[in-house]
Amino acid sequence: MRKGDGMASVTQTILGIEKEMVRDFNGGRIDDVMQHFDPEVVGFSSTHHARVTGPQAMRKTFQYYLHATNRIHYKIDRPQVNVFGDTAVATFYWSVELGTGRPSHLIKGRGSHVFRQKDGRWQIVHEHFSRVH
Repeated sequence: MRKGDGMASVTQTILGIEKEMVRDFNGGRIDDVMQHFDPEVVGFSSTHHARVTGPQAMRKTFQYYLHATNRIHYKIDRPQVNVFGDTAVATFYWSVELGTGRPSHLIKGRGSHVFRQKDGRWQIVHEHFSRVH
């Protein structure tokens, strides 16, 4: 894909998906979050060492946080999208604030999503989240 309108459009689409996922995760709507993952998704989670394979395993990584606290606020900062034809890579910094009152527990890290366009739809085929050390 050449630089210009097409790439800008893909970038905006990917950024829109990331924004939707933040909103839906914070709202506890895991089914809506999961619609953005390809059935063959593979990744790494910040919550455990083992590779995450498939949508059900990916769902468990989200539920970990939702069940860990009575309040959660996830956000991403400084997203960047690189487009390579029918593949796009989104990288960003993330934070999750757990609990109510002060102090709350804040976890920070880095993340990436690899998207593939299939049948006109962009879906995540790989996710990698790591905590800041």
